[in-house]
Amino acid sequence: MGEHEGEIASGLLQRFKRAVARTRQTLVERFHDLTQGKREIDPAVLEELEETLIATDMGPRTVMEILERARQALDREALRDLQALRDFIQAELLAILSRACGDRGLLTEERLRRASARPYVILVVGVNGTGKTTTIGKLAYRLRRQGFSVLLCGADTFRAAAADQLEIWAERAGVPMIGQQPGADPAAVLFDALRSAKARRMDVVIADTAGRLHTKVNLMQELQKMCRVAAREIEGAPHEVLLVLDAVTGQNGLEQARRFLEAVRVTGLILTKLDGTAKGGIVIAIAKELGLPIHYVGVGEQLDDLIEFSPEAYVRSLFEA
Repeated sequence: MGEHEGEIASGLLQRFKRAVARTRQTLVERFHDLTQGKREIDPAVLEELEETLIATDMGPRTVMEILERARQALDREALRDLQALRDFIQAELLAILSRACGDRGLLTEERLRRASARPYVILVVGVNGTGKTTTIGKLAYRLRRQGFSVLLCGADTFRAAAADQLEIWAERAGVPMIGQQPGADPAAVLFDALRSAKARRMDVVIADTAGRLHTKVNLMQELQKMCRVAAREIEGAPHEVLLVLDAVTGQNGLEQARRFLEAVRVTGLILTKLDGTAKGGIVIAIAKELGLPIHYVGVGEQLDDLIEFSPEAYVRSLFEA
C-alpha cells in the first residue's frame, strides 16, 4: 500500500470509529467487565458475551453460530486466553462481511468505470424515513467529484414534497434534475430522464423512487414497471438497484429488505445513520441474513458523509478506540 492509499485507509478507519463510537463503548466496556480479574475463558464469559453481542443487534442466530465455533475452538485448546477470544470474534465478523461483499462489493464508481452502457442507471429504493433522498444527493455529489456527469430523476411522485426535497439536494450536489408533478406516472418520469440523459450524453442517472412501504403491493409493482422501462431504453438497465436501510431501525430493516428482494433484483445496500445508533451490530446481521454487499454507509449530515463500506475498518472500529 502506497503512502497516499495508507492515508485514505487511515482516514476511513477514523470515520468509522467516530460513527460506531456508541456501539464500541457498549462492546468494549462489557468485554472489560466480563473479563476483569480473569485470565482464562470459562462458560460464564461466553454466555455473558452472547447477550452483549445480541444487544448490539448482530442477531441471535449469527451470535450463536459465532460463539458455538468459539466453544469448539476452546475445546480444541485453540483459544487459550481472553485476547485470543477477542481476536477470534473479530476474525469471525470480518469473515461474515467479506463473504457478503465478495466480488459484488465493487463500489458504484468502480462499476461505472468498467461499464460500457451510458447512461449508467441506478434505482435507489427504500421506505420513507431511511434517508433515501438525502443519500441520493450525497451519492450524486460523490460521483460528480470523481468526474462523472450525473442526472437525478425525481420518480417519487407519491409524496408531495419528494421532488422539492430532491431538487434541494441536486442543487447542493451541483447536478441537474428532472421531475414532474405529484401523481405523475413514475415510469414516465424515468423514461423522460433517460431520454434526456442520452441526449445530453450524461454518464449516470440516479432515480429516486417512492418510499414504498413493503405492505403496498401496488407500489412494488410500480417499481417493477420502472425496471422494465429502464431495460427497454438502456441495455442492461437498471445497472444497480441500491436499497437504503436505516441502521437505527435495527432488525426491522431486515424485514423491509426481504420485501424489496421479493420485488426487484437488489444489487447492493446503503446503510444510513450508522452514527445515530448504539446498535451498529446490525451491519453484521444484514450481511449474514441477506448476503448482499454493503456499498456505502451514511455517517453524518454533510455532503461528503457518505463513505465507502470497508469490512476491515468497520470491524476494527468496533474494538479499537
